[in-house]
Amino acid sequence: MERYRFHSDGALFYCTFSVVDWLPVFVAEAAFKIVTDSLNFSHANKGLRTNAYVIMPTHMHGIFFHKSFQAKPLEKVLTDFRKFTGRQLADYARSHLPHCFSEVFEARAVEDRERRLWQSTRHRVQIETAGFWQVKLDYLHANPCRKGLVTRPQDWRFSSASFWYPLSRELVPVNEVMLTPIYW
Repeated sequence: MERYRFHSDGALFYCTFSVVDWLPVFVAEAAFKIVTDSLNFSHANKGLRTNAYVIMPTHMHGIFFHKSFQAKPLEKVLTDFRKFTGRQLADYARSHLPHCFSEVFEARAVEDRERRLWQSTRHRVQIETAGFWQVKLDYLHANPCRKGLVTRPQDWRFSSASFWYPLSRELVPVNEVMLTPIYW
């Protein structure tokens, strides 16, 4: 059982979604677009709010909340997001990536599905303080730099760093959350 959970008293969560076996699915713009389009759809239609995000070749990190500031609706939206993007990305992999990717997704499937793209854990951590939020924000934006993909966070296209650092563009609307002592 996963040790990280959505706590009912939480509103803002840091989550990590990793591809099974850390396969590099996000190597072409089309794969990134599946995720960013789904985040945009979830924002417009399901109440998801994205405070920050980064999509790496093998995983993604995000700081999310629901417009209601409730954990249960957030958990449902993120579950739907993972299911939808998992199916879309597995279909994309079948037609655009080496056949061995699809073989791994099928081998990692559990009894209720024919394939699995995302690892089962969501590694969700409740953000309770402004300091912890800043640590997670800095960590996710610096991820492409640590991996040697770019030299500045705002140069990675599939990240909210363009919102947090001036003179860049964004792909997904980023919602600022005012972190006040109400939550801690």
